Amino acid sequence: MLTQPAPSIPRVRFGAGLRHTVAEEVARLGCKHALVLSTPQQCDSAMAVAEALGDNAAGIFARATMHTPVEISDEAVTHLRDTGADCVIAIGGGSTTGLGKAIALRTDVPQIVVPTTYAGSEATPILGQTENGIKTTLTDPKVQPETILYDPELVTSLPMDMTVTSALNAIAHAAEALYAENRTDHSTALAIEGMQHFADGLPAVLENPSDVTAREKTLRGAYACGAVLGQVGMALHHKLCHTLGGSLNLPHADTHAIILPHAIHYNAQAVPDLLTPITDIFDGTAPGPALHAFATKMNAPLALQDLGVTQDNLDHAADLATQKPYPNPAPITRDGIRQLLQAAWSGTAPT
Repeated sequence: MLTQPAPSIPRVRFGAGLRHTVAEEVARLGCKHALVLSTPQQCDSAMAVAEALGDNAAGIFARATMHTPVEISDEAVTHLRDTGADCVIAIGGGSTTGLGKAIALRTDVPQIVVPTTYAGSEATPILGQTENGIKTTLTDPKVQPETILYDPELVTSLPMDMTVTSALNAIAHAAEALYAENRTDHSTALAIEGMQHFADGLPAVLENPSDVTAREKTLRGAYACGAVLGQVGMALHHKLCHTLGGSLNLPHADTHAIILPHAIHYNAQAVPDLLTPITDIFDGTAPGPALHAFATKMNAPLALQDLGVTQDNLDHAADLATQKPYPNPAPITRDGIRQLLQAAWSGTAPT
């Protein structure tokens, strides 16, 4: 039986000003013409990268979208071929990184990622795509980026609401890694390291968004949390977020931030010992409430109703979430998930 090759380990660099070295990284990959990717909102950043590339710039595709809809990815592949690009540079968060991965899946071109959020997906061989309102994920070594440039100067201007929700999105990867079926001592240590970086760095960033040292600490947290996501399977939290995000087109990071304390609380009933590191890192009495208290202190969104979710949406989401559930330490029941979603809808702390 044929086995899929393991993804290669990406080249990872941290440092202020690394965004200016993109042309060197393109040459290092043996490429000549890079297509720069971004969302419409980050088109200016894409233009700055294209300017840094000089003659190595093949063009810009600034239509990256949440949840990586397949029709946008297909358009981007056409644009890549029309411009003669032989690699892509994704500057942005999870939406842009996802587009770069989707292009690589279809064409196998090398990817350079310059993250501007803490999504962490750049550190994984995982791609989530949405088609006809349904989001599915796959793992393939072709979607693992070859190079990641973490430039803390780029995230100093990240709005504080996005800073916080993106960080909690990353923390979610590490939190679920603690009870993953295929967890190892290494993945657990990496998860704890990532969460600790955020617990230390995020309050300092909240106090001074321009603190480059604190911003680099949070980027290191993002990488650790993203890397652990690529090593182990995810469970209930990610199933719920994919269900809500794909069916209701909710903002990805906000949804993760809101669901996280409740999903962790749900599973803490089954594996309290495995989740003790969360309680310790975030200085609480139990993992779910500790995450909710941390999110509250960071001024994170807490309630699904604030995203426009209705009670009827919760019933539909509960039905979807119990179909083909991910492996999970606590039994998945329709009533239990519906109660979890109700608490997340109202924004109350898990009890």
